[in-house]
Amino acid sequence: MTVYIYVQHNTAILIDKGMGLLYNYNLINVIFERMMMMKKVVTIQDISCFGKCSLTVALPIISAMGIETAVIPTAVLSTHTGEGFTDYTFRDLTSDIPAIAAHWKSMELRFDALYTGYLGSPEQVDIISDFFDSFGRRDNHIIVDPVLGDAGRLYAGFTSSFVEKMKKLCAKADFIIPNMTEVSFLLGIPYTDSYDEAYVKDVLRRLAGLGCRVPVITGVHFDSLMQGAAAYDSEKDEFYFSFDKNVDHRFHGTGDIFSSVFTGACALGMSLQQCLDIAVKFTLDCIEATVPNIEETWYGSCFELCLGKLIGYVKEK
Repeated sequence: MTVYIYVQHNTAILIDKGMGLLYNYNLINVIFERMMMMKKVVTIQDISCFGKCSLTVALPIISAMGIETAVIPTAVLSTHTGEGFTDYTFRDLTSDIPAIAAHWKSMELRFDALYTGYLGSPEQVDIISDFFDSFGRRDNHIIVDPVLGDAGRLYAGFTSSFVEKMKKLCAKADFIIPNMTEVSFLLGIPYTDSYDEAYVKDVLRRLAGLGCRVPVITGVHFDSLMQGAAAYDSEKDEFYFSFDKNVDHRFHGTGDIFSSVFTGACALGMSLQQCLDIAVKFTLDCIEATVPNIEETWYGSCFELCLGKLIGYVKEK
């Protein structure tokens, strides 16, 4: 069957060459239905006007994967809060989130994935928990990057009570994506940077015990040569690993890069192994692109130089 679309006066008429007129639509409806065919993700985290992290990473990366990306900013900062920045401005947007959610609910918006990153207060965690109740469905994914800390320490402003709130949010997720520091706080165990495969499998099982279906740990390494991620599908009782070359340097924002690509891959329906592989591979691409610009690592990784590769990876899958 050959179908032609003829547009006149804001009306689209679909015609089969052999059968004649099939039906016509208002052009606006045609556009809306085409949009509905795209995968949709909403990401909820802060936006730093300068410095590559959170929404300034998630929005371009997920969009480059061919996914419509909606955002709910939890705060607006002049820069991110990492080492090297001082006297930054901060505007809390917590009170705006319920109104945004209510408006979207009235529009009956649906998303293929809900993805949270940095949340700045216990109140925000409670609001996002309600958001999950409103927009989570059996056929979409809830993905929580439980941003708590790094290098064995909580980020400034976070307390043990905030950790407890985050644990409850993780219980509502299909996927959680902590680093090893966040693993230690979520499970209430000492932080260690020295471990073996048996240890990783054990903590993955314990993370699943929080209530999530698939915990994913980033920054996993068993030697100095390779680094990557590990996951556990609690429903299948199966472990998954993905590794690539380790670059011995700290790069800001790589966790956000990994989680954004992983989220996009989930929304596109890739397998868990494929999600791990593409996220690990692209994260390394960004690190290697940043090495020649090593002076930039303190405020972000050069992911923009690698978006063409990401588009190619998606097409290959």
